[in-house]
Amino acid sequence: MILPIYLFGQSVLRKATEDVTPETEGIASLITNMQETLAKAEGCGLAAPQVGKSLRLFIIDANGMEETYPECAGFEQVFINPEILEESAEKIAYDEGCLSLPGIYESVMRPKTIKIKYLDANFKEHIETLTDFRARIFQHEFDHLQGHVFTDRIAPLRKQFLQTSLNKIAKGKNVPKYKCKV
Repeated sequence: MILPIYLFGQSVLRKATEDVTPETEGIASLITNMQETLAKAEGCGLAAPQVGKSLRLFIIDANGMEETYPECAGFEQVFINPEILEESAEKIAYDEGCLSLPGIYESVMRPKTIKIKYLDANFKEHIETLTDFRARIFQHEFDHLQGHVFTDRIAPLRKQFLQTSLNKIAKGKNVPKYKCKV
């Protein structure tokens, strides 16, 4: 089932999230629905807060990006209760966008490499190191679990410049083609 994607201005995008357990009601169907929603919206990542759920869960499907970013080939994963264990000192800037902030793209500085821990859809624990675009997508989605969006990481002057566009999204005046909640 395609879920509505919550747009900038919805309070769920600013809430801290709760841990997911195997007993979390409807978790398997939520994951399936998020995967369908992500595919329909043509994004590369989707966090539970973006579909109205304050849960520590996000999914990534970056398979369509492997031509530009070869490291994204096969990068399709469910991340439950993820943690960032280590970050590299080296940081890189890259333009980011977000399904919850349609039409807005800004350069965001993030660590190039991260070491992470998470549970997969079967609640099996993994520890991995991600680099380059894989690390960027993970960090972007991880921010959603902390109640942040990527514009929180840009310079205050740039954010002020974007305020009119952000207000339009929050007021439902910049609605994307995919199913959304304003």
